[in-house]
Amino acid sequence: MPLVRRTLAPRGKPPVLYYSKKFRDKVSLMGALTISPQRGRVGFYCSTIPNQSYDDHAVAWFLRQLLRHQRGRILIVWDRSPIHRGPQVTALLAAHPRLQVEEFPAYAPELNPVEVIWSYLKFGKLSNLFAQNLIELERVLQSELKRLERNQRLLKKLCRGAKLTGLDRMLLI
Repeated sequence: MPLVRRTLAPRGKPPVLYYSKKFRDKVSLMGALTISPQRGRVGFYCSTIPNQSYDDHAVAWFLRQLLRHQRGRILIVWDRSPIHRGPQVTALLAAHPRLQVEEFPAYAPELNPVEVIWSYLKFGKLSNLFAQNLIELERVLQSELKRLERNQRLLKKLCRGAKLTGLDRMLLI
């Protein structure tokens, strides 16, 4: 279902957006920001799953991908979602001591920079998008994610949008 924001139309003729509520296709996202204080770079890793939700199996897979791409110790800071505590994730954390986990306080999405990125995409770049099908939705989403991955300036700006203290210091801005 499209997220309708602001649009232009002739006075007295509001735009009409037709869509079907019969089927609700979706694309679930998982993302991680990596911050390198030495190089002053922000990395963004993202995974999508069409028409499914993330569970502990998918989170463990995503963490294994991060382990392949990142060297040294990795500090994971995430929310208290049940998918972060499942048996697959617990086993992976036990098997890889270089993964260290900290949790955000309960009900504090404003501290999580990845939540700021999701808001930027949903309420900014993807608002008023009416995808004809799931393939088109995922294509547009992947395109926006790739554009975001390459834009250091925007990533740093979005990170600063989170109310996480010390983040500016880590970003060397």
